[in-house]
Amino acid sequence: MKIRNLVFGAICGIIFFSCSESGGGKEVEMDRFVTDLMGKMTIREKLGQLNLPSGGDLVTGSVMNSELSDMIRKEEIGGFFNVKGVHKIYALQRLAVEESRLKIPLLVGADVIHGYETIFPIPLALSCSWDTLAVERMARISAVEASADGISWTFSPMVDICRDSRWGRIAEGSGEDPYLGSLFAKAYVRGYQGNNMQGKDEILSCVKHFALYGASESGQDYNTVDMSRQRMYNEYLAPYRAAVDVGVGSVMSSFNLVDGIPATANKWLLTDLLRDEWGFRGLLVTDYNSIAEMSTHGVAPLKEASIRALQAGTDMDMVSCGFLNTLAESLKEGKVTEEQINTACRRVLEAKYKLGLFSDPYKYCDTLRTKDVLYADVHRAAAREIAAETFVLLKNTDNLLPLEQKGRIALIGPMADARNNMCGMWSMTCTPSRHATLLEGLRSAVGEEAEILYAKGSNIYYDENLERGAVGIRPLERGDNQQLLDDALRTALRADIIVAALGECAEMSGESASRTELGIPDAQRDLLKALVKTGKPVVLLLFTGRPLVLNWENEHIHSILNVWFGGSETGDAIADVLFGKITPSGKLTTTFPRSVGQLPLFYNHLNTGRPDSDSNVFNRYSSNYLDISNEPLYPFGYGLSYTNFIYGDMRLSSDTLSANGKLTVSVTVSNKGDYDGYETVQLYLHDVYAEIARPVKELKGFKRVFLKKGESCDVQFVITTADLKFYNSELKYVYEPGEFEVMVGPNSRDVQIKCFKAE
Repeated sequence: MKIRNLVFGAICGIIFFSCSESGGGKEVEMDRFVTDLMGKMTIREKLGQLNLPSGGDLVTGSVMNSELSDMIRKEEIGGFFNVKGVHKIYALQRLAVEESRLKIPLLVGADVIHGYETIFPIPLALSCSWDTLAVERMARISAVEASADGISWTFSPMVDICRDSRWGRIAEGSGEDPYLGSLFAKAYVRGYQGNNMQGKDEILSCVKHFALYGASESGQDYNTVDMSRQRMYNEYLAPYRAAVDVGVGSVMSSFNLVDGIPATANKWLLTDLLRDEWGFRGLLVTDYNSIAEMSTHGVAPLKEASIRALQAGTDMDMVSCGFLNTLAESLKEGKVTEEQINTACRRVLEAKYKLGLFSDPYKYCDTLRTKDVLYADVHRAAAREIAAETFVLLKNTDNLLPLEQKGRIALIGPMADARNNMCGMWSMTCTPSRHATLLEGLRSAVGEEAEILYAKGSNIYYDENLERGAVGIRPLERGDNQQLLDDALRTALRADIIVAALGECAEMSGESASRTELGIPDAQRDLLKALVKTGKPVVLLLFTGRPLVLNWENEHIHSILNVWFGGSETGDAIADVLFGKITPSGKLTTTFPRSVGQLPLFYNHLNTGRPDSDSNVFNRYSSNYLDISNEPLYPFGYGLSYTNFIYGDMRLSSDTLSANGKLTVSVTVSNKGDYDGYETVQLYLHDVYAEIARPVKELKGFKRVFLKKGESCDVQFVITTADLKFYNSELKYVYEPGEFEVMVGPNSRDVQIKCFKAE
């Protein structure tokens, strides 16, 4: 037996050594290659690798051929972005590898945020599926399509935590919770990068925006951020760390200040934390023109800003050309070192090496793949399926939904037939003419069994100038306000039921789309009130990229289905849910307020020394408002179903958790309704007493279970002391023995509570 064990141990040792040598060998090979290449490069060529200009294609419609081509030939750029089309990208790559001195291939970037030509729901919607496998599947398909069209690098995922829905870019993230955000961050990276980016359909992922961008003051985009280190570590940094831990190849710094210093030049953030503490070894790129914007911040003009960004750990300068045009002079002046330039250049070249571009510069320029994978039927089917998972049923009085496919159904609202608005923000690579509208989707679903009547009903806003800013690059044809309303009411009176397609248009959320008022826009609000006055049952299909204030709607509308922006297959996906082919299962990952005055609003807040004892009345000398409850309209984790899930009593395996032990939490969930469906069972913890104040509850686990009608299942969670850890006042990651509360329920509000003691 001893001999057998010795032999086995020896074999394992040989295998381990071989694997280590293999991995190490690749690193050695890469290091040798890059070192040899850099030995041939001039300072200007090294600085060229640090320069990332925009091709302008997606904005202007044409590539800046003369300027961009000349820079490529002179090796003054390391890559480019905003160019669409494999043939154009091939031509630019050919210049780099056939008409330049060193023949260094280019990185080709794009904002592939929630799909390429097949568009999936916006990221906030995707998070409401609570389905990490679906998100990974989305990212995989996105990478397959983008890579077939020449793209090797996506500026995604955005993992910024946001608790203020005035900020438009809340639409681009995964909500307010760091635990859930971390799981989705990993899913995105795995989907994009695949098996270490070795395949032709695997691309470089870039996690953004590092860091804290979602905490911009006043919910105003590009605004400043100011918070303690303790809060950073406990509430905001986890998703970035998760992306690094799973091997993300690149990171993008944010626009905002961190400790009064622009993130792009913050050495503590980019080097001390990201590289030294977390071990990130990849490529660090700025956001668009952020080095140049340091001048506007009042921190430094371009030349000095470039010095500070390089010294902080930035590798690649997006758009500003500060590195390319100023660092050579700063080197001569002794303000930067050649070693610092070499370090940044090496990281850019290593990213290209890891992508396999040196062995095959045209890896992503296989024109035969393009026609086979772009907007492929199998991708569209996946997008339709995933979109249906993201819809959140907010209200359903008297089980009005699902609708029967009979009679006359009036579809009314500016989003009903808005083909170019179905995909939401960050979808410039799609072709709207290939997508069905909601109207087309509903008519296709009902066939001859029902009649779908249609009226636009209203403009987005009454005011034309306000609407012009709201619709952005996706204009909608305006009509006379009164005539649109009159047409809608005539149509409604002919119908048995009204389906109102209202809310935001696509460009009302996303980058630079901050709002101070979060209600449904005025013209649509008045339309909705007029439809309610008809006495007909009304279903609200809510299009939005953020939580909205829906007090009136919640009180007066029979059913509210939040469909977000569902992507290119929105019309068919909504029809699937509206008519009961699929039971809605989405759960909110961001809190819906009762008033803008509550913002920022989030479930995992700290308690006060004077908590509100009764949310229904004003309590003097308690932490509350004179005019409104502290409670949100719809809490984090909330979402209804067509069926009825009943939770049994929560059970604990013990009332004590030992230091190295486990505690099992169990609850029986039963489907007592008439439909099969998914339920997301959620587990929360509360540290009752700790060195620093801890949140009233924190999500620590969830299970997404499918139950047929009449079926039950026992859902179990295992808690260890790792789930109890937090960053204390010294930023040490610890848990403290003592009393804890464990909570289980269908959302963060409606939970059962039990206590246990951690030893």
